[in-house]
Amino acid sequence: MLAASVFAADFAALGQSARLALNAGASLLHVDIMDGHFVPNLSMGPLVCAALRRVCPDTFLDVHLMVTDPKEFIPAFVKAGANSISFHVEAVKNPKELAAYARDMGVSVGLASNPDTQVSAIEPFLNDFDLHLVMSVHPGFSGQGFIEKSLVKTKWIRERVGARARVEMDGGVEPSNGSRCVAAGADVLVSASALFGQSNIEQAAKALLDSFSATSRVD
Repeated sequence: MLAASVFAADFAALGQSARLALNAGASLLHVDIMDGHFVPNLSMGPLVCAALRRVCPDTFLDVHLMVTDPKEFIPAFVKAGANSISFHVEAVKNPKELAAYARDMGVSVGLASNPDTQVSAIEPFLNDFDLHLVMSVHPGFSGQGFIEKSLVKTKWIRERVGARARVEMDGGVEPSNGSRCVAAGADVLVSASALFGQSNIEQAAKALLDSFSATSRVD
């Protein structure tokens, strides 16, 4: 599935941009939340998420919390209409406990990890999450180059979770690497600048989706 990251969308016409991406083939909207502390950038807050819910009432909203204290943010984003909330393994002491806290509010939960985070940090929690989010760039800014070693982590996770959880890749995903992301085991691929940064969103989405279905392999 193609997840359209609205972080790279035109904020002056956010609803229109989101609908264009969905009409072009994106399956869901990915909402990146940055606090300027966990990552060196600020993005958006619950009001933007709520606005997306109003203009896209039936769309799955995939909220990615790149924040130091995700527990403080979860209730507001649940209220704003999030369907799924992911937080970083690097940010919390007890990911399993926080996953239960969020799930009790009626959302699915994801565990994200940065490119340099070892799989040993994720392994204890493989069965506690509905989604595992592999960052394939260093979080905080759109338009970065894809980090190849993220494919190894993706493959490692998929081999252990099987079909029990989704595996999402976020960062630098574009037509040139889409098939390898899928071959590694990702079934949700987040695209920001490769989608919204192009002059024709429909053509960009088609190129991405075509790449997802191409044959490739990861050793």
